[in-house]
Amino acid sequence: MSYDPSPSYPVPPHHSYSTPPHHPHPAPSPDSSPSYATYPWQPQPPEPARQRQPRRAALGHHSDLRLLRGAYRWQRRVATLTALGYFMLFLLLSAFAPSFMTRSVSDGLSVGLLLGLLQVPVTGLAIALYEYTAQHTVDPIADRIRKQADLDDQRESAR
Repeated sequence: MSYDPSPSYPVPPHHSYSTPPHHPHPAPSPDSSPSYATYPWQPQPPEPARQRQPRRAALGHHSDLRLLRGAYRWQRRVATLTALGYFMLFLLLSAFAPSFMTRSVSDGLSVGLLLGLLQVPVTGLAIALYEYTAQHTVDPIADRIRKQADLDDQRESAR
């Protein structure tokens, strides 16, 4: 059962809950115009002029970023393969060449112990290779991209 607010039924229904009061939408002011064309045959308003985009590709598709990704990938592979490659060689020799690993190099020093002790300098070599490739290949590309991004920001703020 619903409540009819018309004058023919002036008394509200007798139940415990009440219906919310009806608030009609305010009438639009006479000097405002709708946001759509009132008549379909009216001419459409002209589109706003678009800003001219730079001819250069966006920084995300720039070839320097591809170079940076490749240089960084090569840097990670060299450092990882140096450290892990030596350790894997040590493990394989320990598992499959025990007679070689037990040979004596000098009094009380076996080949296996010597190769195990050399793991520390090989890890240091991997770190040194990582730093060298960072300074000579990765960092110059990253600096060039950073400078280009700063120039792009300055151009955008000048507009």
